[in-house]
Order: sequence, then C-alpha cells, then structure tokens
Amino acid sequence: MNIFNFPDTWLEPLGKRFCIDFLNEMESKFLKSNTENIAIFPPIPSVFRALELVHFNEVKVLILGQDPYHGFGQANGLSFSVNKEIMIPPSLKNIFLELKDDLNIPISQHGDLTSWAQQKILLLNSVLTVEHGKPNSHQKLGWDKLTNKIISRLSQRGNMIFVLWGNSAQKKLNLIDDKENKILSAPHPSPLSAYRGFFGCKHFSEINKILIKNGSSEINWKLN
Repeated sequence: MNIFNFPDTWLEPLGKRFCIDFLNEMESKFLKSNTENIAIFPPIPSVFRALELVHFNEVKVLILGQDPYHGFGQANGLSFSVNKEIMIPPSLKNIFLELKDDLNIPISQHGDLTSWAQQKILLLNSVLTVEHGKPNSHQKLGWDKLTNKIISRLSQRGNMIFVLWGNSAQKKLNLIDDKENKILSAPHPSPLSAYRGFFGCKHFSEINKILIKNGSSEINWKLN
C-alpha cells in the first residue's frame, strides 16, 4: 500500500497508470532513503494537501512555489503557507505587503493560506517535500515529473490563471499555453528580489479582474 494518500479526484485527469507508477516510484525512493530517521516536511499525510483542497476541474488560479519550508511545524502542504501558530516567513510577509498595497487588505496576523485554497486556488510547490534544515534537498528526487504533469494538464484544460513568481517558477513557462490561459509573472517575493518588481506587480487585483471578465467569482484575499 502506498505511503502517500493521493487524492482520487486527480487520478483520471493526470492518468491513473501514470499516478500509480509515479507513486510507487516515489515510495521506493522514500523507503530507500530511510525516512523514519529523517524529518521530512510537510508531514507525509499533508504532501498532497494542495490537491485535496481543489478538484482539477475547479482550479481557477495556480500560484507556484519552489519547495516547502524546511523548519519544524512550518510547511502545511500549500505553497508559501505556514500553520497559524508559526511565525510568518519573510517571503509571505512581502506577499501580504503587496496585497495591502494592491487592495488595501490588512496584513494578516497568521500565514495559513487555506482559505485561498478553498476558493479554488491551487497553491502548488514544484517540489513537494524537503528534509529538515536542508532547502532544495529533494529537488532531484523526481517530484517535478508529477508537478510538471499537473501544470501541463491544467494548461490543456484552459481558462486558468498561472502565477509565476521568481526564476524557478518561470522555468515552467514552456508547459503553459498562453493562448488558452493567463500568465502573471514577477520576481520572487523573497527579501532578496521583492524590490526588483514583485512590489507593485498588483497581481491580486489583476487576478480578480480576469476572473470577473471570465464570468467567475473574485477571490476574497482576506484570510480567515
């Protein structure tokens, strides 16, 4: 039995055989690396939480992150998001600053973005796991085979908004059909790059304008 609780609603869109083969391959890699002696984030039950919260057919927006936070208690399976009791990381602070500047939404006292996911935003990382204290430690584990497939299939489905912040996310541009989807790109919200164009990008208001134009409901960006 696979250690990962992959959501059934994504099996058909991605291809059941592809998913089964991929999950078996990843399980083998995790067991070989003796994960019981290594802290892996997010906890295994939360690895596919982004997919659990949004059905393939209902995704409106994809906000692509790189890999999960690597500190204890931080990663909760959603890109850029942390659990409510955790200090807000610098990149997420900058996201909240841009949100305030763009739509005058008060800066949240917590960093749990679950309410965004509940409004059909897929908060997906390119790499879905990481070792404690080692950023990018699972970059070559093979997660991109799955996440690239997700991006490609959503692009083929069309009527999507893809939000690509930073060079890592923008490397996925070749997977997206820009005639059938909207692409919003900006520098990463990290303190190292936010002042190079992330601040002032106004992506949050732009997303809502696109959704309204497409006859869809806008996002309430204020966190619950």
